[in-house]
Amino acid sequence: MRKLFSSKTVVILMVGFLVIVGLITGSNWWANKTNTPPLFQRMVNDITGGVSRVISAPTNAIGTRANSLSNLLSTFDENKKLKSKLDGYAQTQVRLQTLEDENKSLKKQLDLKASLTDYDTVSAVTIARSPTTWQSQLVINKGAKSGIKKGMPVLGDSGLIGRISEVNTVNSKVTLVSDSSEDTNRFAITVKGSQGDVNGIITDYDVNQKLLVMGQITETQAINPGDKVVTSGLGGMMPEGILVGKVAKVTTDDYGLSRKIYIQPSSDLSRLSTVLVAKTEVGS
Repeated sequence: MRKLFSSKTVVILMVGFLVIVGLITGSNWWANKTNTPPLFQRMVNDITGGVSRVISAPTNAIGTRANSLSNLLSTFDENKKLKSKLDGYAQTQVRLQTLEDENKSLKKQLDLKASLTDYDTVSAVTIARSPTTWQSQLVINKGAKSGIKKGMPVLGDSGLIGRISEVNTVNSKVTLVSDSSEDTNRFAITVKGSQGDVNGIITDYDVNQKLLVMGQITETQAINPGDKVVTSGLGGMMPEGILVGKVAKVTTDDYGLSRKIYIQPSSDLSRLSTVLVAKTEVGS
């Protein structure tokens, strides 16, 4: 059986051991003398540092990408929440503005109602208004069940806006003073001028200027812009004394033979969310 170690092998191992110890000892002595790491340690450090850089490069890249993606997703979620809050804020502002407009209209109607002492009134809300008939009619939420009858005058926040033209059980159709159909709203009015009253009738509506037109004027008294215009009660279609508007301008017809009076309606006919119906027998 062969010996595990021969004498020659033992000698080589001992010499190698002594060499390694000597190198380590010399390196430490040199490191202490020069304040630099031993050669062996520097070699190990260099190898370890290189391996670490190789390993850390893709790891750092992946980490950076992951952080960027996470930040992007967070920004997206935050942006979505902010947009949602902004939309909610805009909706709240619109609702608040609508309520403020309705509140102002109702306050004006209270003052108007107080002036209509000769008539009972019914408050109603506009429930339908088609774009195709915007200038001519609307539908309110009160009908025969509330005592509404055909021909009753309908008022906005400051004055006359039209008449009841159709009555159902729980709703009614209102024909506006701005309806330019033939003979729809040819009711008699009076201009309260400084030199006396001037009578006439509503004959037309100027869509471009949004003004009522008064024709068939027989009197010669002066009429000036700003003069008040009310219903005269003549003809039986409207009760007397309901405010229609004020004179906007005075012109002559195409032949220069008679005057044309343009009237600014007292109520904004484009914004009629709430109305008052005067319960009269006139025009029924």
